[in-house]
Amino acid sequence: MAKLLLKAKTGEGRIVHVTPETAGWTYVGFDLWKLKPGQAAKAEIKDRETCLVFVSGKGRVTVDGRDLGILGERMSPFEGKPWSVYVPAGKAWSVAAETPLEIGVCTAPGSGKLPARVIRPDDLGQETRGKGTNIRHVTNILPETEPAESLLVVEVITPGGHTSSYPPHKHDEDNLPHESLLEETYYHRFNPPQGFGFQRVYTDDRSLDEAMAIEDGDVTLVPKGYHPCAATHGYDLYYLNVMAGPKRTWKFHNAKEHEWLIAR
Repeated sequence: MAKLLLKAKTGEGRIVHVTPETAGWTYVGFDLWKLKPGQAAKAEIKDRETCLVFVSGKGRVTVDGRDLGILGERMSPFEGKPWSVYVPAGKAWSVAAETPLEIGVCTAPGSGKLPARVIRPDDLGQETRGKGTNIRHVTNILPETEPAESLLVVEVITPGGHTSSYPPHKHDEDNLPHESLLEETYYHRFNPPQGFGFQRVYTDDRSLDEAMAIEDGDVTLVPKGYHPCAATHGYDLYYLNVMAGPKRTWKFHNAKEHEWLIAR
């Protein structure tokens, strides 16, 4: 099994590169690009759809030779909703940075049957989940109610001292309507950036059981099992989730011993 914690890297260009091959799974891919003004990111993947998420900064986007203009607004992932772009499989895309720019490139299997589109901040639904110190704030970028072939993409902000993806839940069995099989990546950021938190990935039989200290810029992989995380006091946690599996729906199963927390 692939290493589940990918530590943050400094530098420019593509600093994170997760593929099904490197992760040892089937569906999810995730890249993270950091660009200076004037630098560009680009790709074309024959059999995979893409969602470009402007984590921070602004850039000019071109898809299949069509100029979509300068997109992006927030300069930090903690400042409101993101701009995003859906790119169908087989179409080339490029982003040229106008400001310091951070782009999340989320990919999953696709046939190219859907058109490219800009996903504006005003298009995005938001919700608050949980109670007390389990409250977190969710922005749905590509939920199952919006067009895509495989991808599910979401952002979450967890206030300092709070838990998230909690009570522990999993989605690793193709057993609909009760549970769907979805691989998942987390891209973590902290505010202030010197903060840290924790994430645990584990199965009922503990054949997989890893507890990880997460820091600003880290990526975690969830091939299966429960995957709660916690933000330490004083440091808000942002994460960008990418999910995909054989069926495009999010149906999860809570750990039975912790379900009592929901009824509190």
